[in-house]
Amino acid sequence: MQMNDSQLIPAPQEKVWAALNDPEKLKQCIPGCQSLDMASPNEMTATVVLKVGPVKATFGGKVTLSDLDPPNSYRICGEGSGGIAGFAKGGAAVKLTPESANATRLTYEVDAQIGGKLAQLGGRLIDSTAKKLASQFFVSFSELVASSVE
Repeated sequence: MQMNDSQLIPAPQEKVWAALNDPEKLKQCIPGCQSLDMASPNEMTATVVLKVGPVKATFGGKVTLSDLDPPNSYRICGEGSGGIAGFAKGGAAVKLTPESANATRLTYEVDAQIGGKLAQLGGRLIDSTAKKLASQFFVSFSELVASSVE
């Protein structure tokens, strides 16, 4: 599955970069996130509960940040397992571009693979769920980052 999009975040680039690297802020924005902790400066562990069609599962996983170019871009690679529901793994290239003093364009390109029961649900359901979750994340993220701008 591949997904590309961009969002305009109403905040300066440095604030957006800081929020993208703040586990507490990310936890508030990730749909179904139960926990998100920094294991090291470039690694986070997470527990997320998701429902995709008839399948509901708790995923435990690890996210690694690489190709860091603060405050412009990085690559996120992660993998998670939801027991019998299956697994998900993939990565995303994230790029921040200032559009004005108080607005930043966040562009992302995602490439992910799934397996197990989740893979049996069909591409359309998986794609629509992924797009819905991404939309929920970015609406929450934009609101959170914008509200912290002074």
